[in-house]
Amino acid sequence: MIRRTAGWYTSQAACLVISVGMFALPVIYLALQSVKPYTAFLRDPTGLPSVVSGANFSQAWTQGDFGRQMINSLVYAVVPGVITLILGVFLAFPISRGYFRHSNALYGFFVFSGFLPGGLIPLFVEAQALHLYNSMVGYLIMTSLAGAGFFFFVGYIKGIPRELDEAAAMDGCGYVRFILQIIVPQMKPALATFGIFGFIGSWNNLILPLVMLSDSKLWPVTRGLYSFFGEYSQNWPLIAAGTLIVAGPVIVVFAILQRYLVDGVAGGAMAGSRGVAQPAVDAEQ
Repeated sequence: MIRRTAGWYTSQAACLVISVGMFALPVIYLALQSVKPYTAFLRDPTGLPSVVSGANFSQAWTQGDFGRQMINSLVYAVVPGVITLILGVFLAFPISRGYFRHSNALYGFFVFSGFLPGGLIPLFVEAQALHLYNSMVGYLIMTSLAGAGFFFFVGYIKGIPRELDEAAAMDGCGYVRFILQIIVPQMKPALATFGIFGFIGSWNNLILPLVMLSDSKLWPVTRGLYSFFGEYSQNWPLIAAGTLIVAGPVIVVFAILQRYLVDGVAGGAMAGSRGVAQPAVDAEQ
């Protein structure tokens, strides 16, 4: 049993203060500058606002066309995320159970492929050849086939008892029904964790929309926020307001799903260090 002394509590408090200083203070500063008029910001860029105004938010919403771009970003973040989660579970389950021959080799191949850099130029050439360039459907196809959650799901499924597979088979439960009704509910922490990471990554993506979407009607909010930066001048209070608007949905999603985050990461990491399970036939032999 750990004995908690006064020094232990002091170190915990110091870590908390450092964490707040590193992560919360920049957000607080951004919020303070977003309610300043531009002239007040020029007079005192670091001070507290003497006049609080919400005009920057309304101007940023109109200038950035965030109404339409919010919908675009939600589509670009939710649709690929759901498809990736479903494909990841259906692929990770048989490999984690060892139902394929050479499952360890296949598992290692997928893990190795995750460390390879994305080829933006080949992707652009391929998108033009397949008529996926400057298209919402094409963009969704290009972003819906990511396998980043595969390694994470394999590790988590290893902690689900194999007896459930046998019981479901004896009851005549089909494979798809077994995955959706039995495996998926037990993977809520893992799905929520990867859902958070995938949503944030898709929402904050800027390079791919810059390259693949030339029509302003298809832009996400990150592309609209990028247009706030002029060639000769920048209205920093307006940019701060636009940044908070863009970050709002990410904060909401994290607040809703954060309780699953620790359980999901811990469960996947603890089981992920073990090898892929061998088939039951091999074990009997």
